[in-house]
Amino acid sequence: MTASDGSKAQDAPIPDPTTLVLVTGLSGAGRSSALAILEDEGFEAVDNLPLSLLPALMALDPAERPDRIAVGVDLRTRDFDSTYFFTQLDQLSRDPDLTLRVVFLDCDTDVLIRRFTETRRRHPLATDRPVADGIRLERDYMSPIRARADVVIDTSELTLGSFRQILLDELAFDQRNRMTVTVVSFGFRKGLPREADLVFDVRFLKNPHYVAELRPKTGLDPEVAAYVSSDPEFPGFVARLTALIAPLLPRYEAEGKSYLTIAIGCTGGKHRSVHTAELFATWLKSQGTPVTLRHRDIPAPAGGAG
Repeated sequence: MTASDGSKAQDAPIPDPTTLVLVTGLSGAGRSSALAILEDEGFEAVDNLPLSLLPALMALDPAERPDRIAVGVDLRTRDFDSTYFFTQLDQLSRDPDLTLRVVFLDCDTDVLIRRFTETRRRHPLATDRPVADGIRLERDYMSPIRARADVVIDTSELTLGSFRQILLDELAFDQRNRMTVTVVSFGFRKGLPREADLVFDVRFLKNPHYVAELRPKTGLDPEVAAYVSSDPEFPGFVARLTALIAPLLPRYEAEGKSYLTIAIGCTGGKHRSVHTAELFATWLKSQGTPVTLRHRDIPAPAGGAG
């Protein structure tokens, strides 16, 4: 192509794809906090943008629209409807200049009730009824959207710092072309992690809880790790677990799954599941798989394999 003065025009630079994160979930589960975290990371954050305005926002020339956009939507959003939400997702997903992620924030009912009580705010579906009824109705209504989400985060037991780290790790923008695997250790005593895709039970292993000097420690301590590993069944279990998962990972990835959460549980989530999760995450990393490691029921370590 030649410019009007006869010189050869420079090709315009190709803009990077826009990243759009839609943050949704249960009322009181942390949407405002998620948007604030993403805003700190350079996103232009908008809360309660009507769904009908999303196409106009994304119709801007890719060279003019923001590189990173975070939009909060839930039941309080004007014109919010699950069917319409899916229609908009399908339309947006066809934009080749757009990287789309849907984050769904979940939370235990008891924790949500406490949050609404402490803040004295009304639940949008419980203006004239107990807040627990509103939460139940909303959970049922939002379940199809939860199933469609790329990332599900249970905020019940998370500090703001932990929430920030998990949200950014799960989105894994620098690895968006690879499936990210999250390994979570947990205790069955507190229930299954809501976000789990696969769950493995290691309560058959001998329990350090019944050894007085090991009881106050965790699976991150060498003494506990050695005790768990000394169980005659442990090496065979780890070998079978890795043999099971190894062929599944490329199949999940080929099906377009961006995030996979593998949960490993014991009774209290402190000893056996922690050590097993550490070893399993290390193995995944050795396979070149992007890994996030989280121990739900013990304080977050300063470092770790995740």
